[in-house]
Amino acid sequence: MSSVTRFAPSPNGLLHVGHALSAIIAHDVARKNGGRFLLRIEDIDIERRRPEFVTAIFEDLNWLGLTWEEPVLVQSEHFSEYLAAADRLIQMGLLYPCFATRSEISAAAADQEKTDPDGSPRYPGLWRGASAEQVGARMAAGESPALRLNMEAALKALKAKRGDAPLTFVEVAEDGTQQTMTADPQRWGDAVIVRKDVPASYHLSVVVDDARQGVTHVTRGQDLLAATDLQRLLQELLDLPEPVYSHHRLIKWSNGLKLSKSNQDMGLRVLRQEGATADDIRRVIFS
Repeated sequence: MSSVTRFAPSPNGLLHVGHALSAIIAHDVARKNGGRFLLRIEDIDIERRRPEFVTAIFEDLNWLGLTWEEPVLVQSEHFSEYLAAADRLIQMGLLYPCFATRSEISAAAADQEKTDPDGSPRYPGLWRGASAEQVGARMAAGESPALRLNMEAALKALKAKRGDAPLTFVEVAEDGTQQTMTADPQRWGDAVIVRKDVPASYHLSVVVDDARQGVTHVTRGQDLLAATDLQRLLQELLDLPEPVYSHHRLIKWSNGLKLSKSNQDMGLRVLRQEGATADDIRRVIFS
């Protein structure tokens, strides 16, 4: 069966060699078996999106010798689809509005040691079970809530669908070997599914887009392995297909810190300007 893979960068900075690794692996997996390689611009973070970074993504990938199908999916053009998916979860009684700020969450969670996989304080349920009057008063004051997943209710809904069968996903290593892994979405707690500022979240938009584009093989860094737990839960709740996953090694500095957009470590544009070639990049990331 041919694969449908994708590379889905966010246009809030320039690409570095870590991005090149993700893009090249996804591209090569598709090309080896006559599959399809897609490019998706994940720009739901409107405030940080920059048109020049979108242009730079195209330029850098072209320089690497990668080709992809057109048209390119741009997430900010598809908020209605994400809202429709969120509405399904609302109708199932699985989302609730939350007006808590980060500082309020941190203060309420100060006496607990639990954090989510991103290292943030586990949401302490401040607005879970709030009355319609409480919610209405805040909305009447002009505030917009985030929508959080009631994890306890979601796991009950999952059990009603699957019984005692564990929630799993297939993980493919870089050498092609496969293993079935058990997802643990509970460690995310009541995660944000629709943000306050935009009608989507990373987790919701990713599963909706992967299903809509027919993605069969998700290739990304190990830093997103834990995200698969929550995304597999959303796929099951929304009756979306399950892709195969590959979470590749991260390219790091000698001090063990991973590369980041914020300081443009090993930026592709800089390397290109210094005379590096696409073959040089492949040698660096696969050596």
